[in-house]
Amino acid sequence: MAIVHPTEPLPKEGPRPAPEPGTAPLPQASPPSPPQPPRGRDGWHLTSPVALTLLLLTVVVVQGPLRGALSAPVMQSWMTVFTAVVVQALPFLVLGVLLSAALAVFVPPSFFARALPKRTALAVPVAGVAGAVLPGCECASVPVAGALVRRGVPPAAALAFLLSAPAVNPIVLTATAVAFPRAPQMVLARLAASLLVACAMGWLWQRLGRADWLRPPARDPHDGQGRGAAFWGSVRHDVMHAGGFLVVGAMAAATLKAVAPASWLRTAAGNPAVAVLALAALAVLLSICSEADAFVAASLTQFSLTARLVFLVVGPMIDLKLFAMQAGAFGRGFAVRFAPATLVLAVLGAVLTGTVLL
Repeated sequence: MAIVHPTEPLPKEGPRPAPEPGTAPLPQASPPSPPQPPRGRDGWHLTSPVALTLLLLTVVVVQGPLRGALSAPVMQSWMTVFTAVVVQALPFLVLGVLLSAALAVFVPPSFFARALPKRTALAVPVAGVAGAVLPGCECASVPVAGALVRRGVPPAAALAFLLSAPAVNPIVLTATAVAFPRAPQMVLARLAASLLVACAMGWLWQRLGRADWLRPPARDPHDGQGRGAAFWGSVRHDVMHAGGFLVVGAMAAATLKAVAPASWLRTAAGNPAVAVLALAALAVLLSICSEADAFVAASLTQFSLTARLVFLVVGPMIDLKLFAMQAGAFGRGFAVRFAPATLVLAVLGAVLTGTVLL
C-alpha cells in the first residue's frame, strides 16, 4: 500500500479501463439537469397567463346565461338587499375593528384591575358598564377578558365585560341607531337587555362557577411583538374574520328576503315564540360581527322588534365562532357550561326587555 505524503500533490486519475467482454459498462457521471416545471400528461403546464386566459374565456362563454340569471327579479332583489347590508355595515365594521385593536394593544389590562372594586358583586356591574364605554368587537373581547383573568381580575367581572363589550359599545349602539331610524327605542332596548344579561351571567358565575372549570390563557396573544406590529396584526385578523362573517350574514339575509316564500316568513313571524327561537338560532349560526348585525336585523322586516332584539342580544354573546374562541381561550369545559347558560339568559332577557320597552 503506497503512502502519499501530505505535501505531495495527489496523483491525477487516469482514464478508466475499458470493461471486460461480457460485463456491463461502468455508469458515466452526467451533470445535473435543470429542474423542469411540472407538466400534465399532455405536456401542458398551467401558468398565470394561461389561467387568466381560461378565466376570461369562461366569462365570455357564460356571460349570456349569467346576465339572464342576474336580470331575474329574484336575483335583483337578492343583490339589492346584499349590497345595502354590506355598504351600510362596512364603515362601522372597519371603525370597530380599529378601535378594538387599539383597546387590545394600547390599554394595559392592569388598568381594569385597578379600576374595578375589590368586592366581586360590585365589580360585575362596573365591568359591564365599562364594556359599554370601551369599544371592542367579540373577536377582541375574548383575549381581553383572558388577560383580565390572568392579571387577577375576578372571573365573574371579566366574564361580564366579555359579554357586554361587543354588545353595547358606542360603535354598536350608533350602528343600531342608523339601522333602525324609525325605532330609536331599539337602541335603549339593546343596551338594557345586554347589560342585564351580562351582569346576570357574572353574578351567576360568582355563585355557581368553579375554579377548575375555567382555564385562564397562559399568555397574551400580543406578547413578543411591538405595539405597532400587534395593532396591525389584530386589525388584519379581525377584518378578515369579521368581514367574512359580514358577507355570509348579508348573503343569508338576502336569501331569506328574496328566496324564502313570504308565507313561510309570515307564519314564523306571526308566532311570537317561533319568531324568537328562529332569530336566536339564526344569530348563533350566522356569527355576524356586532358592528354589522344591526343592519342584518333591520332587513328582517317580517319579524317583530322583540324578535329582532333577540337576534341583536344573542349574536354578540354566543355564536359558533365565539364558542370556538371561548373554548380555545378558557377550555372546553368552560365553554360547554357557559355557552348554553348565556344563550338561555340572552333569550329571556331580550324577550323581557322587548316586552317592556318595545
